[in-house]
Amino acid sequence: MRMSKLFVQTLREFPSDAEVISHKYLVKAGYIRKLTSGVYSYLPLMWRVLKKVENIVREEMDRAGAQELLMPFVQPKELWQESGRWDVYGRELMRLKDRHDREMCLGPTHEEIITSVARDGLKSYKQLPVNLYQIQSKFRDEVRPRFGLLRGREFIMKDAYSFSTSQEELDKEYENMAQAYRTIFNRCGLPTKMVQSDSGAIGGSVSHEFMVITDTDAGENDVFYCDDCNYSANSNHAVSTLPEAPTDGREYNLIETKIVDTPDTRTIEELCEFLKVPSSLICKCLVYIADSEPALALIRGDKQVEETKLMNAVGANEIRIATAEEIEELMKKNNYSARAGFIGPKGINGVRVIADNTIKELKNFVVGINENDKHLVGANLSDIRYDEFADIRLAERNEYCPQCGKPLKVTRGIEVGNIFQLGTKYSEPMNAIYLDSDGKAKPYIMGCYGIGISRTAAAAVEAHHDEYGIKWPLAIAPYHVVVVPVSTKDEAQMNTAEYIYNRLNAKSIEVVLDDRNERPGVKFKDADLIGFPFRITVGKTLQDGKVELVTRENGCKEELSPDEAIERVYKIIISNTEQ
Repeated sequence: MRMSKLFVQTLREFPSDAEVISHKYLVKAGYIRKLTSGVYSYLPLMWRVLKKVENIVREEMDRAGAQELLMPFVQPKELWQESGRWDVYGRELMRLKDRHDREMCLGPTHEEIITSVARDGLKSYKQLPVNLYQIQSKFRDEVRPRFGLLRGREFIMKDAYSFSTSQEELDKEYENMAQAYRTIFNRCGLPTKMVQSDSGAIGGSVSHEFMVITDTDAGENDVFYCDDCNYSANSNHAVSTLPEAPTDGREYNLIETKIVDTPDTRTIEELCEFLKVPSSLICKCLVYIADSEPALALIRGDKQVEETKLMNAVGANEIRIATAEEIEELMKKNNYSARAGFIGPKGINGVRVIADNTIKELKNFVVGINENDKHLVGANLSDIRYDEFADIRLAERNEYCPQCGKPLKVTRGIEVGNIFQLGTKYSEPMNAIYLDSDGKAKPYIMGCYGIGISRTAAAAVEAHHDEYGIKWPLAIAPYHVVVVPVSTKDEAQMNTAEYIYNRLNAKSIEVVLDDRNERPGVKFKDADLIGFPFRITVGKTLQDGKVELVTRENGCKEELSPDEAIERVYKIIISNTEQ
């Protein structure tokens, strides 16, 4: 490809709405263009990257025994009603009607469709196990699309679904897919951590995410991990053992159970200062709205609620902290007038109350009593109301690993893949059954395995860049090499550049010749911004029979003859391809 013909327009400045580096560079380097909120056009350079990611995914999925198909993007309401998700999936589901007034949705995921395909085609245990996958555009109407391709509304995804006859069979395929994922991301130049995670709207009993570890702001979740064992988990799933902390108020003279005045102590810090007690002796009561209904969360005062855990504990699809107005309305219904900071669980009726496991150990503690400027001190479990205990606590750095007891570390991660054990979540309600060896009808035992194709490409930019631009891993770079003649008016330089360009093309190396009549600095800046893995510069050193070979990843520069440069690049690329 000649740069003069390549459909690309680099920009001088970052886009004003870009927050993370992948979004900034992919727009600035001419890879993507925004159409509307959360929706982007993939321009030729980006499409080449995406096709390479897709091809790696296809090769490894096929090698793992999966079979590719393609399912419809528009899905009928009836299938979602069969699974029970039409009314509970949430606002991310884009609903629409056709000209016959039939309700449909744009596919955010394809569990319902693949289950209907399987029940029509998999009738006998002799046909199982089987794994079917597709690479398809998806649409989720995110409330706040951001970060470019990392959290868009329309995106490209590979989703696979396995159908088994037993849990043992599913476990085997789950590990098969996990290994395939490790290989895929390694080939894409993205070392990942496989971490325990929440199943979310997909459902299922066991799930893991593959996270690209990054120090950039694009990391969506904290990843907790232990260097001394193999424990790692997303923050919405992480558990930990707590360091010792005061949990019995007798040490602080909270012996008698009584109501005390606590004026103007709306925060935990203010209450601790007023009562001269540590925050670990306070039972914090928080009001949430779960699927439009109020719910209370109880947790030790020095800890934070992890909202996904709480959402799962109350069985909701959406959850958020209540507003001051919603708290006031709840108080009125129960004949109280307390503000946030003085609320307690006792006397609040008609709401679910979930107590974190940290509350179990408290004795003679402090808790709100739904009266402004007052608290109950010396309280015990018999003095409060709760419906159940659950782990709703957000783990923190330097708490202890639940497996080996060593301090936990935390880093930021970008999810690029996930795997779920669905079990019979979809096959049972949708009556997707097969006949076993005894002729009995049984539901399939299913697994689900997703990879974000466009997210993987964006995550690669987050992991591989510098202040000058993108540093694409060789396997997914849009082109391998750019050949830059310093002066297009210099006949010797142009002849040599054409020679290198033609020789590399003949060796099936993907190469761009920057034949533009631009200043050398412009060409070099564009080459670094776009992220070509290798740049061969034909300039003044040609007088000595040399060209300059620059490796983008490490900045290494070598002066070689044109033929040596060709062979050096060719061997590196072929070696990488054969890995």
